[in-house]
Amino acid sequence: MFKDLFQKKRKYATIPSERLERSGEPAEGERPKREIPEGLMSKCNKCGTIQYSKELEKNLKVCPTCGHHLRLNAVERIAMTLDPEGFIEFDSEMYSIDPLKFPGYASKLEQQQLKSGQTDAVITGQGSIGGHPVIVAVMNFEFFSGSMGSVVGEKITRAVEEATEKQLPLLIFSTSGGARMQESILSLMQMAKTSAALARFNEMGGLYISIITDPTTGGVSASFASLGDIIIAEPGAVFGFAGRIVIEQTIRQKLPDDFQTAEFNLQHGLIDMVVHRKEMRATLTKILELHDVKGGF
Repeated sequence: MFKDLFQKKRKYATIPSERLERSGEPAEGERPKREIPEGLMSKCNKCGTIQYSKELEKNLKVCPTCGHHLRLNAVERIAMTLDPEGFIEFDSEMYSIDPLKFPGYASKLEQQQLKSGQTDAVITGQGSIGGHPVIVAVMNFEFFSGSMGSVVGEKITRAVEEATEKQLPLLIFSTSGGARMQESILSLMQMAKTSAALARFNEMGGLYISIITDPTTGGVSASFASLGDIIIAEPGAVFGFAGRIVIEQTIRQKLPDDFQTAEFNLQHGLIDMVVHRKEMRATLTKILELHDVKGGF
């Protein structure tokens, strides 16, 4: 399933030659344009370092110059964190509709599905980490900025219920711009639904590990992302409800430069750990070992 997502037609970026840039006309016998494959190079959006995309992927999309953690899609996250074999996806055919007939929403959904190769902004399923079976939900910022609509809430709720029934630990990797406005109150209801499912899971004694990735805001941060027994964040990940500008305009004060970052939240007791992406899999394996989850709740 995941292999097919990466078999896309190669695109090319066109770069004018230096002489063409100077004169405006190509010289005789000179190629007027040079073509390089699109996506061959990547630029760090923090320090600006340009590097080969394949080398960046080998480094788990962490900039080797400044250590900035670039965003991953859900497929990349699953491949990077879970054991290579045995992942079973849940509810892969579930997709959003346009219940409120919001102008332009149906066409945008179709565009997002074609662009991301996913039916919605989360992938759920069962797999293992270090040999420990787990239920996971991995959000995808590439689909509608990871916004939480009815499908996202339903898929996460079903994943929580699956973890409860099978007595397996639950891991949710969050990244979201908030609730999906095109679904209005139906989107906001997902906050209560996912939280209620997690409350039942907690009453049964289940282990829930919430992993915060950049960015996690709005209704997701105000619901299931903040309810983990253990809350882990990647370095520099933005985690909060309202954005910096909204807060500054409301309180009429200048906020610290590192406000809402993982490090700021750790310092103020809102999360438990900040873990480098290269150490995430080993850290999760150790937590699962310490909680002896193989025997159930």
